[in-house]
Amino acid sequence: MRTAIVTGGSRGIGLGVVKMLVERGYRVIASYAHDKNAAHEAERVMQGNALFFKADHSNRTETYRFIDFIRQQTDSIHCVVCNAGTTVRHAFTETSDDDWDCMMEVAVNAHVILLRELFPLIQDNSHILFTGSSMAIHPHATVLGYGVSKAAVHALAKNLTKVFEPKHTTVNVIAPGFVDTEWQKNKPEEIRQNICRKTAIHRFATTEEITGAYAFCLDNGFTNGAIIEVDGGYSYR
Repeated sequence: MRTAIVTGGSRGIGLGVVKMLVERGYRVIASYAHDKNAAHEAERVMQGNALFFKADHSNRTETYRFIDFIRQQTDSIHCVVCNAGTTVRHAFTETSDDDWDCMMEVAVNAHVILLRELFPLIQDNSHILFTGSSMAIHPHATVLGYGVSKAAVHALAKNLTKVFEPKHTTVNVIAPGFVDTEWQKNKPEEIRQNICRKTAIHRFATTEEITGAYAFCLDNGFTNGAIIEVDGGYSYR
């Protein structure tokens, strides 16, 4: 059985990706930061095909613990989905060093460490997938740090195509727009409607529409170094 690693896999897009991978016959090892109940429910639904480990990737020690756990569970990896990310909603002038470091640690540093440490276990003809963001492409005035961290993710993936070339392994980014996850559903209705007005399809994406892009990258071996925007035509006006 092929093994996949997913960071931030207990909710939202991450959980959708875990489900998709299990349906495709992967055994998934996923991290989650805080929501133990969601992780346990996901394990139950996946019927033993997904294993969740608590690791808050803003804490580097916990990232290394997750890596150690993976090594205990498997000696071969066929897919890594670098999905974890976080945002700290402060204005630019009120963003502290810790706020900035947290966003960069989760989205960028933790995944550099993960891929570096697991490199020997990643098999030839595997797939590396990153969750980027349309906010890395369009200016994001509300949380500058989030957009910059995801832009760094986009650049990281582009550069890693060279690193993984000897393994014949593809590295791609899915850059979603606004997706109707639990976090987005909690936004004030006025903000949600403003987002819909800026999106040519005039709605949020479903999780399934986003995970379909990850599945495409698994199926298409010639897609490599790509940033695939799935944003419904965001910022069309």
